Amino acid sequence: MSQPATEWRFIRAFAAHFARCGLHEGEKVALLSESQSRHALVETARLAAQSLGGRVFDIVVPTPPSAHPVPIRSTGASQAIAHHDAVIAALVHSDLVIDCTVEGLLHSPELGRILGGSARVLMISNEHPEVLERLGWDDDLPRRVALGHEWLKAASVLHASSDAGTDLTVQLAGGFSAGSTGLTDGPGSIAHWPGGLVLTFPAAHSVQGTVVLAPGDMNLTFNRLVESPVTLHIVDDHIEEIEGDGVDAILFRSYLSAFGDRESYATSHVGWGMNQFARWDSAQLFDKRETWGTEARAYAGNFLYSTGANETAGRFTAGHFDLPMRNCTVRLDDRVVVDHGVLAPELAP
Repeated sequence: MSQPATEWRFIRAFAAHFARCGLHEGEKVALLSESQSRHALVETARLAAQSLGGRVFDIVVPTPPSAHPVPIRSTGASQAIAHHDAVIAALVHSDLVIDCTVEGLLHSPELGRILGGSARVLMISNEHPEVLERLGWDDDLPRRVALGHEWLKAASVLHASSDAGTDLTVQLAGGFSAGSTGLTDGPGSIAHWPGGLVLTFPAAHSVQGTVVLAPGDMNLTFNRLVESPVTLHIVDDHIEEIEGDGVDAILFRSYLSAFGDRESYATSHVGWGMNQFARWDSAQLFDKRETWGTEARAYAGNFLYSTGANETAGRFTAGHFDLPMRNCTVRLDDRVVVDHGVLAPELAP
């Protein structure tokens, strides 16, 4: 893939999505980035917002030094604002915050204050702009995501299984669930672009069973396709044993052990993908630093199991894996929402 640069086709795609998020002439638009943000995303977002008449201003903060022994990737919990009151004040008084920080504001400690004002936040995933352009838009996606989320909220148990050996049970009572459409919905809302994911952060003591990562599944922290099976034995929310002899299991054990806490081994969130334009294999066509794996999280029919921080369960850590899996079956009580990697007809485009 070529080096990302600002191009008209990217600006046009960004402007179309900003318009779907309600950006109109005269709105105060804060473009939040950090020193290590992807330049092409920031520049494309700025020009796209200006093309719609937004009153754009830049807030650029230094990327903070790493506080961990290993690289941190895709947590959705940017530390870049660092509780800077002047930065927060500017964001609070904006109409739209376009978030181009590396990790994103979704779980950042300042998000509550930012959304407490007049602002809505659009978090742009740290991807090559080609990904955001290529995924396109389906006007029916919000309806389908809302239906999947409605089913999830009404259910008592989520069960995931696969021919590879996954057999995981998640009790849904007390959990926090969400559906990601990619669209902001007025002041106080946050959206993640690209969207197309339904998920839950389970309450404590809710997750039991086995997850088997099979060849073709993905570990997004390493931006790597799994090549050899990894079996995770989960007891009381936590991975108690990581079974496997290949390099995938070795990397899994090594990375999580670097944090020195039990929370890194805990369940963060689980869910399934809904975006029919996203592909599980596309990341293999990019250099690793060019993509952040959002497409793999959202592709239609995946089962996503994640480890690490879970505010609903009162667990906080920087250790984090997102593990989108192929060919799984996902049930909500007796309702099949994904059948061997294929969305149920009611959820399919």
